[in-house]
This record gives sequence, C-alpha cells and structure tokens, in this order.
Amino acid sequence: MSGISFTAPADGAKITIRNGMLRVPDRPVIPFIEGDGTGPDIWRAAVRVLDAAVSKAYGGARKIEWLEVFAGEKSFNMGLGWLPDETLAAFREYLVGIKGPLTTPIGGGMRSLNVALRQELDLYVCLRPVRYIRGVPSPVKRPELVDMVIFRENTEDIYAGIEWAEGTPEAKKLIEFLRQEMGVGKIRFPTTSGIGIKPVSREGSERLIEAAVEYALKHGRKSVTLVHKGNIMKFTEGAFKSWGYGLAASAYRDRTVSQRESWVLANLEKDPAIPREDLARSIEPGFDSMTPAQRDGVLAEVDATLALRPTHGDGKWRKMLLIKDSIADITLQQVITRADEFDVIATTNLNGDYLSDAIAAQVGGIGIAPGGNINYRTGHAIFEATHGTAPKYANLDKVNPGSVILSGVMMLEYLGWSEAAGLINASLDRTIAGRKVTYDFARLMRAEGVEGVVELRCSEFADEIVRNL
Repeated sequence: MSGISFTAPADGAKITIRNGMLRVPDRPVIPFIEGDGTGPDIWRAAVRVLDAAVSKAYGGARKIEWLEVFAGEKSFNMGLGWLPDETLAAFREYLVGIKGPLTTPIGGGMRSLNVALRQELDLYVCLRPVRYIRGVPSPVKRPELVDMVIFRENTEDIYAGIEWAEGTPEAKKLIEFLRQEMGVGKIRFPTTSGIGIKPVSREGSERLIEAAVEYALKHGRKSVTLVHKGNIMKFTEGAFKSWGYGLAASAYRDRTVSQRESWVLANLEKDPAIPREDLARSIEPGFDSMTPAQRDGVLAEVDATLALRPTHGDGKWRKMLLIKDSIADITLQQVITRADEFDVIATTNLNGDYLSDAIAAQVGGIGIAPGGNINYRTGHAIFEATHGTAPKYANLDKVNPGSVILSGVMMLEYLGWSEAAGLINASLDRTIAGRKVTYDFARLMRAEGVEGVVELRCSEFADEIVRNL
C-alpha cells in the first residue's frame, strides 16, 4: 500500500452491475489516469470534449464526476510507486475508467503497466474499433472500406510473460526437461536459447469469442473472422479456431452459419439434387485425394450441414452472422487488399497486437485509434489511448488528442450514453472534413496537395470539436 487515499466526488455515485447489465447513475464516478509524456495535454483536451458532449446531449441531467487516480511516471515521482494498490482498488470499485498513455518502467519487475492493469482486473477483451473518417490522410487507395472491430484476447498467449532469459538456470532447467522428459528435439540451439511458454486456453478463447459474437449480433454486423496461425501452432492457435467454431455452433446455432456451411447451403440452393460427394468437393477441393477416413469425415460434415436445412435452408442462412477464419499472415495482407471482407475480428493476443496497428495505419494511425479493455462478465472496463507517451512532445500542446477522445466515445457507448457518443463522432467528422487538424494530419494533408489546411494546437483542436458539437 502507498498510503494514499482517493476521495470520490460528493455528488457522484458508483456504477454497478446486476444480471450482467450495467446500472449507470446520472452522475457516475469515473476514475482517470491522465498519463505520462503527452498524456496531460491530450487528457485536458479530451475531458473538455467529453464533458461538453454529455452536457449538450442531456441538458445537464447527466454529468461525469471525474476521480483522478495515479499510475506511471507521475505516480512514481509522487513516491507512490508505478501502480499503487489504491489505483487498482479504485478501478475495481467504480468498474469503468479511462487512461492516457503510460511509461513502461525501466529495469526489472513490472514489464508493462498496461499489461498489469489488464491482468490484475482480468480485462480479457482488448476492443479496437477501426473506421475511416472522411478527410483523414491515408497511405491506401480505398480507406473508406475500413470499418472493422477487433476483439483481441488480452490475458493469455505470450503476453502472459512466462519466459526465461538465455543462459539462466531456469531456462536451462526447462530446456533440459523438454529434451529429456518430453523428447523435444527441435530446439536448434539449446544452450543459447531464451525460452517462453504460450498458454491459450479453451475458457480464455471462448469468453473472448463469445464477446465478439455478442457484439456482432447486437450491432447487426455481417461476420466474425477468427484470425489464427493454426496451420503452424495447431494446439494453441488452431485450438482457438476450433473452439470458436464450436462455440458459435453450440451457443448461437439459430443465429450463425459457418463459412463452410454457407458453401454447402449455397450449392444446394443452386442444385437441390447435387450429390453429397460434390458438396464435399465444394468445401475440400482435394477430396478425391484423401484417405477413406478423411473423406468420411468431410461427408459427415456435409451431412451435419444438410441437417440444418429446416433452420438455415432456403436462403435463411444469408441473414445470419457468418463465422469464418483466416490465417494471420494472409489476414495482414487482405485487410489492405480486401478490407471490405472483414467486419468483426476475434483473435489471440499477439495477432491482435499486430492487426490493430496495421489496420489503424490505413485510417490515420494509432494517434487517432481508440481502445478499450473490458471484462463483460464483471463489468470492469478501462478505455485508453492506444499510442505511446511521446515524451519529446510533452507539454507542447501539439499532439493529436483523437485517440483518447475516441476512447472516451467508446466509454460513453459502453455506459449506454450513445447520444453523447454520437455527438462527438459527428463533430470529429465535421472538424476533420473542414481541414482543421493537428500537426500530424496537417503535414500529411499538405503533402497530398490538400488546400486550406488549418493547423491547430491540441487544445485548439478540442475547441473546434466542442464548437462543432
């Protein structure tokens, strides 16, 4: 314990959860961490936008009661340590919070404050919506095709931090165990290898995929793509894919159709008399080269799909949520070349890290990319700027506050305050379309030959958004 205590605003009330539903008072207490580096600049800008939108949307009937809590460099310099217990306790107590970027501690111990918050509060979903805002400079030809929502598993995979450095007794002991007890002969340089463990569980995968499917159904999205590297990592990433298909088929059978099922059903509609073997070839082109046992397995899959005709046949499947999968490396290519084929994405931790930033680059970069870390079962959520602290720009009132503003929009939507969220989205669109932007966008717009660009400071950009509400 650091000895610090946080006093909540007297007029505020706690957000609670009952039967899986948030209960949000009109004046909820929301803990916030302003962040390090550029954090104070972008937070001051963002909070003015959020407060103005709430006031305008609800005529003063609702108001956020902000509670500052500490973490990162500011906390360390106050003598409270990098992540005080009281800060974690505040996020636990008040359920929903928001934060700016945090410095990663130097030296041993805690690897990342962001990862620590996610793991301590079991925020198993990293939610990253990515959409194009008209007028934002982009390196791709058709950025307007980008409208994706990424559900990145947040607590497992290599981010669990189970690894040992090369040459340590622990690494040597584990490598020896793998070689001697488990018969692993594929460690190329055993005496000089660092080694890590990649846990991917059924429970962790299913709760993440469940959240993605629920979101897609609630928001009328067209598909959920399970992104994985299961062709190589068959029992971790491959299992993630299999568990995802299994969950959709068991828990959402009447509202979902798998891609392979859709192929069978579509071919059946074209030719009701099509032989089972031809349906099998439609989902496995190499069907004729398979062993008898393999062919039997594919035919069994066809028969299971044919049994869906009462609920999914006659085109009914076309109105259902499509569940499909994609290999991670191909996905990183196709989100650029076929962006409109991706809608909601559910993926493991490392894949999600890569994909989030790669897709964000198409619509303006991580400087304007929002993020949320959520446990849908307990209600806990922390929304955050997704970029780093950029210390060289600290206190210059220069950087783009878009990431934390849009993270605040996500927070308002999570609270059910969609009217205020909609005001900010529309105002941000108008502001950028009017070519009134911070230096990062101004530089790129001018490079593209856009005329009439007005370069604003961070605080001035917030002023313009408030004026456009």
